[in-house]
Amino acid sequence: MTQIVVATVNVNGLRAAFRRDMAGWMDAAQPDVLLLQEVRADQAIAADLLDGWCVAHEPAADPGRAGVVVAARTELVDPQLGLGTGVDGDQGRWVEAGVDVGGTVVRFASLYLHSASVDHPSLDAKYAYLEHITARMAALGTVPAVVGGDLNIAHREADIKNWKGNIGKSGFLPEERGWLDRWTDQMSWTDVGRALGGDGPGPFTWWSWRGRAFDNDTGWRIDYQFTSPVLAGRAVSARVDRAACYAERFSDHAPMVVTYDI
Repeated sequence: MTQIVVATVNVNGLRAAFRRDMAGWMDAAQPDVLLLQEVRADQAIAADLLDGWCVAHEPAADPGRAGVVVAARTELVDPQLGLGTGVDGDQGRWVEAGVDVGGTVVRFASLYLHSASVDHPSLDAKYAYLEHITARMAALGTVPAVVGGDLNIAHREADIKNWKGNIGKSGFLPEERGWLDRWTDQMSWTDVGRALGGDGPGPFTWWSWRGRAFDNDTGWRIDYQFTSPVLAGRAVSARVDRAACYAERFSDHAPMVVTYDI
């Protein structure tokens, strides 16, 4: 078997993250594959900041919003940009590519799901896009695949510090959470963070920049890596690289890092 380290993180703007020393985290974590969301940069800027990496990047129509990247230290196989929905607002939310891991081509996808508000068109857009994601994951279910990213959904009560206060709010609606139930319970994809992270609460991956949410660990677990049934049991360790203190954060999200034996 070949061991590979895969990290997913919403960078909250790639240029801003590098100004806050994201490169230092990369040097310490030594990922083989990066799944990035909210890149918020055009192709040239992302390629420059990720110099030395092989990059598949789908920017948003507006470079100041969304944007997703799959980056690897080796050549990417058959990159796919987007899900071809043709819907405004869906750009910059899905990119996938294959990576040869010891002779096995594994498909890696970086996903940035819509944030949304209750009783707002953004929630309808989120559900519509979840239809497309689920269809693509069904197609990927028969091959080695990892789908990682920021879903803007906390799946279980253990995934929010203040879950009672978020009942009825976007990100913790039963309808949103039901999509993740479908992936894990019906389609047999594995939520690696929960499978290896214990019963919770947490470990959380997002904390508001405001107030003392980070200091008090009042967070949400909304960043995931899901593995297709073909890779069941291949994740051997998972961690969240939470910064040592507020001042050392390069994003409002922390990277989720998983080691796989392929």
